[in-house]
Amino acid sequence: MKKLLALAVSSALLVTACTGGDRTSGLQNTAASATVTEGNPLLVSSTLQYQSPDFTRINDAHFMPAFEQGMAEQMAEVNAIISQTEPASFSNTIVALERSGELLKRTQGVFFNLSNTDSNAKRREIQSEMAPKLAGHYDNIYLNKALYERVAQVYGQRNALNLSAEEKRLTEVYYKQFVRAGARLTDAQQKEIREINASLSSLTTQFSQHLLAMSKSNVVLVEDKAKLAGLTDAHIAQLAQAAEQAGYPGQYLIKITNTTRQPILAKLEDRQLREQVWRASAYRGLKGENNNREIVAQLAQLRAKKAALLGHESWAHYGLDEQMAKTPTAVYDMFASMVPALLKNVEAEAQAIKDKIRATGGDFELQAWDWLYYADKVRQDKFDLDESEVKAYFEFNRVLEDGLFFTMERLYGVTFKPRNDIPVYHPDVKAYEVFDADGTSLALFMADYFARDGKRGGAWMSSFVKQSGLDKQRPVVVNVMNIEKAPEGQPTLLSYSETTTMFHELGHGLHGMLSQVKYPTLSGTSVSRDFVEFPSTFEEDWAIHPEVIQNYAKHYQTGEAIPQALLNKVVASRSFNMGFDTLEYVAAALLDMEWHALAADAPLQDLVEFEQAALSKHGVNIDYVPPRYKSAYFAHSMGGGYSAGYYAYMWSEILAADAFAYVQSQGGLNRKIGSHYRKNILEVGNSRDLMESYKAFRGAEPTTEALLKRRGLNVAP
Repeated sequence: MKKLLALAVSSALLVTACTGGDRTSGLQNTAASATVTEGNPLLVSSTLQYQSPDFTRINDAHFMPAFEQGMAEQMAEVNAIISQTEPASFSNTIVALERSGELLKRTQGVFFNLSNTDSNAKRREIQSEMAPKLAGHYDNIYLNKALYERVAQVYGQRNALNLSAEEKRLTEVYYKQFVRAGARLTDAQQKEIREINASLSSLTTQFSQHLLAMSKSNVVLVEDKAKLAGLTDAHIAQLAQAAEQAGYPGQYLIKITNTTRQPILAKLEDRQLREQVWRASAYRGLKGENNNREIVAQLAQLRAKKAALLGHESWAHYGLDEQMAKTPTAVYDMFASMVPALLKNVEAEAQAIKDKIRATGGDFELQAWDWLYYADKVRQDKFDLDESEVKAYFEFNRVLEDGLFFTMERLYGVTFKPRNDIPVYHPDVKAYEVFDADGTSLALFMADYFARDGKRGGAWMSSFVKQSGLDKQRPVVVNVMNIEKAPEGQPTLLSYSETTTMFHELGHGLHGMLSQVKYPTLSGTSVSRDFVEFPSTFEEDWAIHPEVIQNYAKHYQTGEAIPQALLNKVVASRSFNMGFDTLEYVAAALLDMEWHALAADAPLQDLVEFEQAALSKHGVNIDYVPPRYKSAYFAHSMGGGYSAGYYAYMWSEILAADAFAYVQSQGGLNRKIGSHYRKNILEVGNSRDLMESYKAFRGAEPTTEALLKRRGLNVAP
């Protein structure tokens, strides 16, 4: 599969190289009191449906007592497992571990979701204090030799214990967690691991908090409205409102999104302002109070040292050992086979842009801040496509209700019903109850789509409560995005990219909400990083499916469906600028891998010099196509979740494309094939081998043909 993916994408790029494709928190920040523990709502299970957090009762003073008591309770439960006189069994060891830490899990579910979506100074203070404490707590569990011995005993007998397939899988997962944590190391090595873990936890917290602070402080203010030429009146009004809310009345505030690429650059006519915006994006986090420069180098070095202690050549080797890719070599090979052809594709796109610059009277060399602006003009020439005209047909509520919800009902039989009685953590958040076709309630879903102060950038899915058959617990899931909300009284109009991202995140959401496994450690999205993006990417392509888009893409003023001619242009333009899109992703993925391929004895790196050397090493150091993320604001990589794993998006895309093509061959948008996909992919989580799950759905391992079609690429015969 790996080799097929690399070779096919490389060939396709070569063939197509000449075509070119502050508000107050919703929670009360009251001071701690003598009765905070006694009246702490986190200390008991919520009485709301599915234990959804009661945000009307929780305040920031509740978190620290709940964390402290939660850790103490879980350690008491762990000690009870160890002190048993009965031999280790699946029930008294594995299941007992699975049941432990209920209070701590509940507290973490609420706190960390709020820290990402509705942060404030107190929560950042708590996060900084708790990060090393939590790292130490989990070290006390997974580095406990006596506990490990009991888990190892069950693991060693797993084939003779008459376990179900899911029970055996859970046993193997726990055993690997202990081994990978360092349970078999010497006392001296474990002491070093503990110190590294505490430092990593503190550093990743600092890194993330710096990003959050930058999302508010790193902005571009414009005084002269004339410099905003090229933007629509509605967009200018949004910038004026943002400035007003930030305390700059009469000005215009441009927020910097989480990627290097800034969408506003496609429309700004003022080249000087474009450069200012781009530099604010590309060079953030390198100096000042939110400097991540040294933090990145320290994180890379500490991860390398930890990997060496655990017997691995690098952090990348350690991380990929549990992924589908298995080794860094497989990832490097995938990208190496793509780069030569990819650069030819980029060269052709760049030439078209340079020609457009000259044709419009420009007398300057192409720079990174020029690419999107002139690429948009080339796109308009090629497809006669006006983005503002397209956005008029993608009104937010229609996309959500007549697009996403419509598709999920047709495909899986699930419906979303508003639950205005369920407390949420911010007025912009909407709660829904999710029902199956037979009326069975499946989950609660919270939709948090709009940008605001206190929310980190990007888009993601998370859970306040995970699905568990063990406790007959249904999940509470949240989707988060950062869509700029229109001024009061005006419709929020989306780009096609924002629309597909909504479908993508609901794909993650369904993976969590439709889970039907017994053990929560294996439920929902608890799968490898290079599989978890498959169900989400799979849902993206429904956004352009004829039956779906005809149902939701209607003009926000007239209600008329998007004209077929305009829709054809949207479909045709999907592969435009593919060289740029792919190269900026590949460059970021290679940066991530190079940082984490460092050996334990490598010296601390200078961030800027390291980036330049890493990109040059792979031949992707192209000034006007910078990495999608640079290291100082690369949350996927340095925040920890996708360290040595950013490659996973492309790895998962082959599964998604192959699956979507197969579904189309089975009639497309229908309940029969949707139920088959739901049963074999969405409901099973990590309860069995992931490729076995895919083959149970598809009947075979994936090939790359559908990936090429998805990207609008074709291989010459």
